[in-house]
Amino acid sequence: MALTPTVLLDGLIFPECPRWHDGRLWFCDVNARKVLALGPRGDCEVMLTPDVPPAGLGWRPDGSLLVVSTTDRRLLRQQAGGLREVADLAARESVALNDMVVDAHGRAYIGAWGFDLNRGATPAPACVFLVDLDGSVSVAADAMMFPNGMVITPDGRTLVVAETVARRLTAFDIAADGTLSGRRVWAELETFPDGICLDAEGAVWVAAPVTGDCLRVREGGAVAERVAVPGKGTYACMLGGDDRRTLYLCTAKTTPRDLAEDRSTGWIESVRVDVPGAGLP
Repeated sequence: MALTPTVLLDGLIFPECPRWHDGRLWFCDVNARKVLALGPRGDCEVMLTPDVPPAGLGWRPDGSLLVVSTTDRRLLRQQAGGLREVADLAARESVALNDMVVDAHGRAYIGAWGFDLNRGATPAPACVFLVDLDGSVSVAADAMMFPNGMVITPDGRTLVVAETVARRLTAFDIAADGTLSGRRVWAELETFPDGICLDAEGAVWVAAPVTGDCLRVREGGAVAERVAVPGKGTYACMLGGDDRRTLYLCTAKTTPRDLAEDRSTGWIESVRVDVPGAGLP
């Protein structure tokens, strides 16, 4: 039997990239060009208004916020006076940047589009980039089919990436310097994965925009639980709350063509689950 979520916040365009940080749910309203934080009483605060649609969010150990700037393909850092560039990836990715996870050292893994999904371009491989603390950029993994949501296990030794077009979760070993190796299929999926989050039993919650649900998937592909969101797409998920047992969902009624033209209607929804969140983000 599928779990049923409750709407916490409406009036959004296209919510994505949720993160539980400092007692609040942070997320991007991508097409509205906003980064927001939702409090436990339903109070929502605009934290940033970037010039370019934002995507992945993450924090360095010093508490500074990193933000992916999608269409101009940059990584930005919030500092006194506004957002400052950490790295420019435009020479390495021609379309857009996607989601991101920041590790415990402050290094950022960022997925690239590789092709214009929203305008129906032919699928093409893309990279996951590693941005180091000094702003240097390297290719962490290539030949990825639309790398999207990412998680890092609590021991910091494994990265799991949702490859949307390939309908799979792919895992890598993380070396001490942040480089990746040991590429392997973590799970083949029945649907197209978008955002993901990890729980304390090592299962991955997978947002599935096409089928409109969120799946709890074990390594190997077995589906342990399902949250149904009829009539909407679920684009990202995050385990948060004081006990990290609240599963937050970013949902929307939209299509790729609508998103290309900034047409969408979005919500933040939530449901209680048994196993708390773990790892990063």
